[in-house]
Amino acid sequence: MATSIPVTRSVQPVFGAKPALARTAVVASADLSFRQRVKETLTGLHWKVREADGGAEAMAHLDAAPAEAVILDSWLPDLEVQEFISEFEKLYPSVDLVTVDGANVTTTVRSPRRNEILYALRRGQDGDGASWNSAPVIDWPEETTKAEAKPSGLAHAGALPAYGIVADTSSPSSVAKRSSADSACRLPEFIGNHPAMLEVSRRIRLVAQRNTAVLVQGPTGTGKELVARALHRLSARSSRPFVALNCAAIPEALLEAELFGHTRGAFTGAVQGRVGRIEAAHGGTLFLDEIGEMPLPLQAKLLRFVECGELQRVGDNEPVRVDVRIVAATHRSLAALAAEGAFRADLYYRLAVFLIRTPALAAHKEDLPILVQHFLSAMAETNPAKSITAAAMEKLGAYPWPGNVRELEHALERAWILAESRPEIHPDDIEFGEQAGDF
Repeated sequence: MATSIPVTRSVQPVFGAKPALARTAVVASADLSFRQRVKETLTGLHWKVREADGGAEAMAHLDAAPAEAVILDSWLPDLEVQEFISEFEKLYPSVDLVTVDGANVTTTVRSPRRNEILYALRRGQDGDGASWNSAPVIDWPEETTKAEAKPSGLAHAGALPAYGIVADTSSPSSVAKRSSADSACRLPEFIGNHPAMLEVSRRIRLVAQRNTAVLVQGPTGTGKELVARALHRLSARSSRPFVALNCAAIPEALLEAELFGHTRGAFTGAVQGRVGRIEAAHGGTLFLDEIGEMPLPLQAKLLRFVECGELQRVGDNEPVRVDVRIVAATHRSLAALAAEGAFRADLYYRLAVFLIRTPALAAHKEDLPILVQHFLSAMAETNPAKSITAAAMEKLGAYPWPGNVRELEHALERAWILAESRPEIHPDDIEFGEQAGDF
């Protein structure tokens, strides 16, 4: 049976001798003052502390260097807590996780350093007036005896606060809590609450703070550049440039100079040197749209840059070192192109470290009313507002949307114009553009 240990605020801990090796904790919380108080206490106990104001940054800290413990707030600005815990437990099973969450939380942390972490949490919350500060007991796991529960070197066991690992995330209450939070995890760039759209936001939040290369794959018109911009906005590079290049929109003869830059006189017409798109994105994010259309010879040069971070301008012999995060996008399957020999397999594996798929509109038609309202509201910012009739919505719902969300936006803009001064959009105002066989 679990043992309940009363909490006594007035007792001060007396820890033992200074440990031989400093231990490291990552404190993840949007509350700066809480992070600083926990850091101050743990530093006094000879811990090294790294602060993170969100879940993605905490993951980045763990990727960069090992840690013995993670202290996690009950709310994160960029990730849903249960999602963070699920990923954390898969990636770092040997790292202690302590979460700040409510009055009576079961703890399963069994390492000797547990007591120092819990004491630091109490100090971090002192003076906040949080409801869990007055929690009367801590419920230790059944396997933990009273002797184990009593902190080594503490004057009294009562110095322990009511914090610990979050309870089983598979319980019905946890699942319900996660479901209610799903829509709140949706990024503002992405309209709709279908699970496929929520998954796009979830994956963006998970990888945004890292330097991991991302491949965005999805049909034309599904918002792949929006994904890239959201990744940049949520990253530590957000204050640096976001540079986009459509690899299918530039002739092959000019694409190399556009990407890597060129020196004066490097080719006919090069009357002055020019910085390429990669170099222009230094410190920020480079978005390579329609990467599948890049010619094979240029893929080899891009591969070298991806591998070593150095490029050579056309006509120059000196390499230039550039720091960029690459986000690539394609409406085709790069894996299939690589299997066919139309795309370099080694470049594919380096670009597709983390894959985000943007779904076709036909796959989440349940979001159609929300999308329609979003676009009508946007148009109403500069024009008299219009609504849409039920019959017109029915017509929109029956259409397969091969051009996806972009086609929907254009169809609504066309209908808005055709409706003239009427306050409502009718079915006759909706035209879907030219279809095959119209001529």
